[in-house]
Amino acid sequence: MATVTRVPEFGGELILPGGDAYDRNRAVWNGIVDRRPAAILRCASPGDVVAAVRFARESGLEIAVKCGGHSVLGLSVPNGGVMIDLSPMSAVRVDPVERKAWVGGGSLLRNLDLAAQEHGLATTAGNVSHTGVGGLTLGGGMGWLARQFGLACDNGLRGGGGNFGIVTEFEFRLQQVSGRALVVDLVFDPAKARDALLGWRDLLPDAPRAATLTASATTSGDRPVVSVGYVWVGEVDQGLAYLSTLRELGTPAAELVKEMSYVELQSVGDDPNGHGRRRYSKGHYLTELSDSAIDAFLARGLPTIGTDPDWSRVPNGGFQAYGGAIADVEDDDSAFSHRRTLVEFGCGTTWMDPDEDGERIFAARDYGAALQPFANGVYVNALGDEGQDGVRRAYPADKLARLAELKRRYDPDNALHLNQNIRPAAAPA
Repeated sequence: MATVTRVPEFGGELILPGGDAYDRNRAVWNGIVDRRPAAILRCASPGDVVAAVRFARESGLEIAVKCGGHSVLGLSVPNGGVMIDLSPMSAVRVDPVERKAWVGGGSLLRNLDLAAQEHGLATTAGNVSHTGVGGLTLGGGMGWLARQFGLACDNGLRGGGGNFGIVTEFEFRLQQVSGRALVVDLVFDPAKARDALLGWRDLLPDAPRAATLTASATTSGDRPVVSVGYVWVGEVDQGLAYLSTLRELGTPAAELVKEMSYVELQSVGDDPNGHGRRRYSKGHYLTELSDSAIDAFLARGLPTIGTDPDWSRVPNGGFQAYGGAIADVEDDDSAFSHRRTLVEFGCGTTWMDPDEDGERIFAARDYGAALQPFANGVYVNALGDEGQDGVRRAYPADKLARLAELKRRYDPDNALHLNQNIRPAAAPA
């Protein structure tokens, strides 16, 4: 590992190997990641970022950029390289008249949500409040408001997955929201869930934009359960009225209906998605949801006959509806792709014991592989270790070629390659 002693013109905090501060700051969301940077540079200003990049380039050290650290691969932590940590740059300014927010490149989503909601405003901002604004937005930015107002990148940047530069501040367009939300789930025994899930699928094309339909196949205690439901952001009375439509899908074992504030909604996933657990996941985009795809979803990557597993070790799966304002934008108008997605599928598993790594990863890969024949693409922020095959699934070939040409212009040496990498096009002859 290179030895770093000082960084010229850098006014932030330099953290070197050794001591609690180093271990604390190199740790990221996925506990399976355990890499050791040569230096962690906590930047307090855009000038610090410039100095950090210059230092890394001149020293021949690999560059990684950290905001929330939510990448499944831990791409913000370079082994022996320079971690450019933007988290000190987390300020949020809101103009309630212009309905705009200026957000530091190291901010977490909760900072944006809280500052905007003080004025009854919001923008699409993920589903977990300790996610970083930067990584979410640059990849696209799905969230509970996306069907009403578009993705995070539709209200801020155009999205390129962090390949073209380091963003020190975002400007977002804000929307007036009621500040109230509703989470609805009908919970079924898996043996009785198929018909309900088929009916849920039929609701997808015409669902109100305030509703983001959801479905899950998970483990509760020591048994499998399946739920269908929706998250509603808007007038709660209208959201409750839509519940009658969902109830037509069948008689569940349980019905869960919870009203909350929008800020509460944005943090309900924080604990299940907390830091330190070991993780592995897969994702797909589906433009249609066939009966066979639903069967594969319910099977959770397991054989359909004679299966009696330890359900606590079986990966969980979920569907989340797209459509609405997401599809209002033409596919060629942004780096984000697959605007005609019907649902996003995600599966994943979390654990603590390193001895379970192989088993857990294998199981999640099996679940993802079972749904892949029905998929048409993938969300770049859901990619893990798929490499260039994954990048080619995230961007159609013609768009990827255009992005590669932009990469050649902005970063011909591919210095920013610790991401789902768009490689620079070859220089013209």
